[in-house]
Amino acid sequence: METVELMTILAQGEDSLHQFKQTITRAESLAQEMVAFSNGMGGKIIVGVDDDGVIVGLTNEELRELNKLIANVASGNVRPAINPTTQNILTEFGLVVIINIPAGINKPYQDNKGDFWVKNGSDKRKSTSREEIQRLFQTSGLLHGDESLANGLTIADLDMDYFSAFFQRRYGESLENQLVPLEQTIQNLNLGREGMLNLTGALLFAKNPSIRLPAFIVKAGCLPRTDLTGETYIDSRNIEGKIADIFQQTISFILANIKQIQGDQTINSVGMPEIPRIALEEIIVNALVHRDYFISASIRVFVFDDRVEIISPGHLPNNLTIENIKAGNSNTRNPILASFANQILPYRGYGSGILRALSAYPAIDFIDDRDGNKFKVVFKRVT
Repeated sequence: METVELMTILAQGEDSLHQFKQTITRAESLAQEMVAFSNGMGGKIIVGVDDDGVIVGLTNEELRELNKLIANVASGNVRPAINPTTQNILTEFGLVVIINIPAGINKPYQDNKGDFWVKNGSDKRKSTSREEIQRLFQTSGLLHGDESLANGLTIADLDMDYFSAFFQRRYGESLENQLVPLEQTIQNLNLGREGMLNLTGALLFAKNPSIRLPAFIVKAGCLPRTDLTGETYIDSRNIEGKIADIFQQTISFILANIKQIQGDQTINSVGMPEIPRIALEEIIVNALVHRDYFISASIRVFVFDDRVEIISPGHLPNNLTIENIKAGNSNTRNPILASFANQILPYRGYGSGILRALSAYPAIDFIDDRDGNKFKVVFKRVT
């Protein structure tokens, strides 16, 4: 980092990637900062600067003690150990040390007391929520929401006709002719264990998963304005059932509440939706397959006068960015669910869904709200 870049960061103030410290002498405090950055997107601790971004500088003795502290904390007070790097910058106002902490690849990280810390804007906080800690494990690939048990739903809750038809279609043989019990078949397919369904098994094949999993539905509304203020609406419903049913009903809800354009077609033709169906399908599928199932919240769909919004619980996983997904990159948050989705939904799993949606309808914005822990897709209604 050059001095000019440092001065720019100091002028902009602290944020989720930059923390200012006059000095650091306590191992416990430094460990908490390192853990929070490692569990997030990484960042820099700038030492020798007060909270207002004014350089106060470090003495040579403070520098020596700080370097020893950094090495000891990174290896002994952070679990698993991390490897920060440091950079000394001599300015006209004094010596500043930049501690660079990369985003961790072995999440979740904790301090030597066993506490998990996460970034909260420019500050940090201890993570005590079970769902949040589960998401930290999720980012490391050690745990996935789609394999969690489905709140008491068992193989007795399966829609057997639906599941049998799927099994015949996918595997080319009858479920009834299997030599192993149904419970073992479900476990072999990673749809549950010991007679209990996991989220994938329940959401795909239960008769009515929404009864026991009421958060995993779609809440849809059509409003005659451009925001959520006011009490009137044109159409509103909770869309429940199996994922396949939720998908079809969500598409139908949006298509019923947007315009049909005649274009060059004859007066007797139905017309084409102002937002192509293929674009809506790709985004709805992505919302259902890639949402964060550790968050007990519904997917929300709003049809406004000037736009259509689809809001999924959970920001983009790991270090995936909007630029990445628009380039065709993907990161499977729910691998079991994704492995079945291409047999039930128009889902391919190649990372090409966003590209197809944009090709069919370029007027789409993507908002990765990491602070709000949600991902929003906005279709602009340009007609």
